[in-house]
Amino acid sequence: MSQQEDQTPDVVVLPDADHLARSVASALVARLAAAQAVHGTASVVLTGGGIGTAVLERVAALAAEPEHAVVDWGLVDVWWGDERFVPVDHPDRNELGARESLLTKVALDPERVHPIPSSDAGFDEPEEAAAWYADQLAAVAGDGETMPRIDVLLLGMGPEGHVASIFPESPAATDDRPVVAVRDCPKPPPTRVSLGFTAITAAEEVWLLVSGEGKAEAVARALSGADPVQLPAAGAQGKQATRWLLDTAAAGQLPRA
Repeated sequence: MSQQEDQTPDVVVLPDADHLARSVASALVARLAAAQAVHGTASVVLTGGGIGTAVLERVAALAAEPEHAVVDWGLVDVWWGDERFVPVDHPDRNELGARESLLTKVALDPERVHPIPSSDAGFDEPEEAAAWYADQLAAVAGDGETMPRIDVLLLGMGPEGHVASIFPESPAATDDRPVVAVRDCPKPPPTRVSLGFTAITAAEEVWLLVSGEGKAEAVARALSGADPVQLPAAGAQGKQATRWLLDTAAAGQLPRA
């Protein structure tokens, strides 16, 4: 049995989406600071969506407060869990939301910011962009490894249980490459590039950020051991820890303690 299969996820429930975003932001800052204390650097994989963006806004607010300035942002590597294969300035880009909410507000090293290529970045097809991004991950990892150390990988979850751009019963759900092209997504825009399960499960910690009653059923199914092909969130597990960070509504169908 692998360490991940033997691992019990941590489940944290906050009263509402605002409290959830504040709590996750504080925990993320602390986790990145702890990683830097050990390794000198830290690394994070970002997610888009409403709760993901709210977390980044809270992180930016914390970074502006001297008492919370515990992270050396110039030594943080930033990656993305998935991206829409659209032009770089398209409002659907996760990168755009991350830059507006956090990345332009902290002193990052541009060489350590690793966006997934846009459709106008010189790649004709999403498969080419996915292969390039996999090469970037491997280059930073070095020593023949596929993935660098990822301290925290943030994921949202859709009401049907998708994470990143791995949708239920889609080719990405059974693809063993670290980065995959995704076509014909049931949620627009239909063409994307996503980390695959092999990349997600290589992270030290995976944090799933979920808010809203409409996602409660999928949360309960994922935590009860659903098949990751049918409910991809069930397969999102970190090497050292998996944390489900929920608001009360999203936790509404979990068994009472």
